[in-house]
This record gives sequence, C-alpha cells and structure tokens, in this order.
Amino acid sequence: MAIAIDFQEKLLPAMSDDRTLENKVCRFFAGARIMELPVVVTQQYTKGLGDTTAPIKEALGDFDHVEKKSFSAIGEPEFVKQVEELGKKTILMTGIEAHICVEQTTLDLLERGYDVFLVTDCIGSRKEEDLKGAVMRMVQAGAVPVTYEAVLYEMLGEASGDRFKAISKIVK
Repeated sequence: MAIAIDFQEKLLPAMSDDRTLENKVCRFFAGARIMELPVVVTQQYTKGLGDTTAPIKEALGDFDHVEKKSFSAIGEPEFVKQVEELGKKTILMTGIEAHICVEQTTLDLLERGYDVFLVTDCIGSRKEEDLKGAVMRMVQAGAVPVTYEAVLYEMLGEASGDRFKAISKIVK
C-alpha cells in the first residue's frame, strides 16, 4: 500500500523544487495505479490548505481523502481504520512536509510494526536541510529509502508484458 500525505494546493507550491516533486509524485502514482496498489490519501485542514493538487488527483484516480488535523496521520481514527482494513504490512510513504507530517506518521507506523519504505523523491519540505534531516531520522528509525522508479520496477519484477510497457513509458 502507498500513503500520500497532504499534497495540497496551498502547501505543495511552498516546497523546495515543487514542480519536480509534483512531477515525480504523479509518475509514481500513475505507476501505482497500473500495479493496482491501494493508496490512502490524507489532507491536512482542507478548508485552509485546499484540496490535493489537480495533477496528483489525476494520477491517483478515484479516491476519498482522510481529513486530518494531527501531524501524524495515526492520530486520525479514519486513517488507522483504512490502513488496517487493507491488511498490508508494507507501506510506500510519500508526502509533505517530510520533517513534520511524513516523519511523525512514519515513526508511528514503524512503532506499530509496519515496514515503511520512504519514496525519497516523492517526499518534500520547504527547506532542503529539513528534508535531509527527516529522511536521516526516519532511516535511522528503520524506514528503507527507495526512489519511485526503483520501487515501480521492483514491483514489476521482470521486463515483459503490458504493465512493463506502461511503467517504462511513465518513467521515461
């Protein structure tokens, strides 16, 4: 399963290198749809920070977001319910901001026994040093760093078939 933390209209533009981040997030979730990977999407205080950005919404396809006010998504019962109902123990983590909501959610998921893979090129912060520090802390706590392209090809497992062609088209 993948998690998309707070890729919202008023938040994403404030991130360092926001266009590159949004592009990679869109590619990752387009590939995740091809691989039929379930995704849990959060939005922090939608009334103030807006909806998930239009390009990311398009890449995700149909979804209902979990509204949250707590920094860690684990603080929202609906998020916990959705994650538990999926019955998966491996999580591909994406989102913003790395050093706040992504980090706190990741640390809480690790504490609950989940295997968390940080899709590092699909995580952002306003300042590069906050991003680097957060990734370092999450990795030291047990999260595994990956890139969106590496994880999509790992899910594929082989260079054949329609899914391979579709994923190859997305990453090139």
